Amino acid sequence: MTIAAQQDPSGSPLVARTTEVADPGPLLALLPETDPLAWVRHGDGLVGWGVAASCRPTGPDRFAVAEQWWDDIVADSVVRDEMGVPGSGLVAFGSFAFADDPGESWLVVPRVVVGRRHEGARVRTWVTVVGAGQLPAAEEPVPAPPAAAPQGLRYADGALSGARWAAAVEDAVRRIGEGKLEKVVLARDLLAQADAPIDARWPLRRLADAYPGCWTYCVDGLVGATPELLVRRERGLVTSRVLAGTIRRSGDDQHDLALAGALARSSKDLEEHEYAVRSVAEALAPHCSSMFVPESPFVLHLPNVMHLATDVTGVLDDRSGALGLAAALHPSAAVGGTPTALALAAITDLEQMPRGRYAGPVGWIDAAGDGEWGLALRCGQLDGARVRLFAGCGIVAGSESDAELAEAQAKLVPMRDALGG
Repeated sequence: MTIAAQQDPSGSPLVARTTEVADPGPLLALLPETDPLAWVRHGDGLVGWGVAASCRPTGPDRFAVAEQWWDDIVADSVVRDEMGVPGSGLVAFGSFAFADDPGESWLVVPRVVVGRRHEGARVRTWVTVVGAGQLPAAEEPVPAPPAAAPQGLRYADGALSGARWAAAVEDAVRRIGEGKLEKVVLARDLLAQADAPIDARWPLRRLADAYPGCWTYCVDGLVGATPELLVRRERGLVTSRVLAGTIRRSGDDQHDLALAGALARSSKDLEEHEYAVRSVAEALAPHCSSMFVPESPFVLHLPNVMHLATDVTGVLDDRSGALGLAAALHPSAAVGGTPTALALAAITDLEQMPRGRYAGPVGWIDAAGDGEWGLALRCGQLDGARVRLFAGCGIVAGSESDAELAEAQAKLVPMRDALGG
């Protein structure tokens, strides 16, 4: 384990001031070009910028190290919060590596955070400003200059071509047939290259517009719109949305209804979904006094695909914060497989690439321990003029390589469209 921490060199404690403000308009329009941070769904959520403090833990202890760092930050900070709602006061955004090694994670306290949430018919908006050693002046958020579209985008295969990835799927199905695995999630990557550095706000805004029901995020250059909420902790209630089992939409509403029915009856997809739900329920159970796990999933309709979905809910029975709950859940069968250790070994062997922070937890936590963490899916990692896009599919005994390849290609569509090609 290593950790690189950044904080005010004077050693002064952080001082945060949260004030309620008039609605400044779309949250994403407030973001500057440099190091934008975002977690937005249906226009609500949090955006931030600047760095008041941060840490970059690595290795198998990355969650524990980040939790301890955050606890220390909270204990030493002074907070003036006139809102008192989840996401106000001191907040950290984070994104964690999927695997124990390699991979660098990041937890950051922004210098400025703007939040919005609906409370029934009422909309509340606030600004948190964070400084060191003294109470910072309040700030009024104003829209930033818009982002420019990427130019000259070209695409190339990542670690594996489509044909080689399909062969990896067949290898995974063979291993499952031999009884070595029950399920394994295989990801593939796609590389995009532009003529000049890409402004993260461009795909971020387009993803939020196209997929308003997803959680659109941006943390340390990782941009995406995930339909899968790993965990929400809010005032003692815990929620996790599990997705597993996917079918591509046809574009015809009547035909899509038939496809949704077929998905809901598919033994292959129901089996894949059951593994994912069971892994989440088993991970949350030790932290909850009571839980509700629906007997059957529902079909979640997104613009490009449909998923089998289950919302698992519980009442928190210990002091675990949102980040600790995310650590307990990761990696769920929805992004790893079953049994976990064997699935992770198969992923390393078959994918032939480091996932980085793809499929790891991404989200935020506040000083009370409330927060939301999603799975970093439907995403791309920006690096100057280059973007690495990711998509993954759950492989079980009934999986067919051609169908899985088509599903992976469908899951790459959101980021390709958001980039503009």
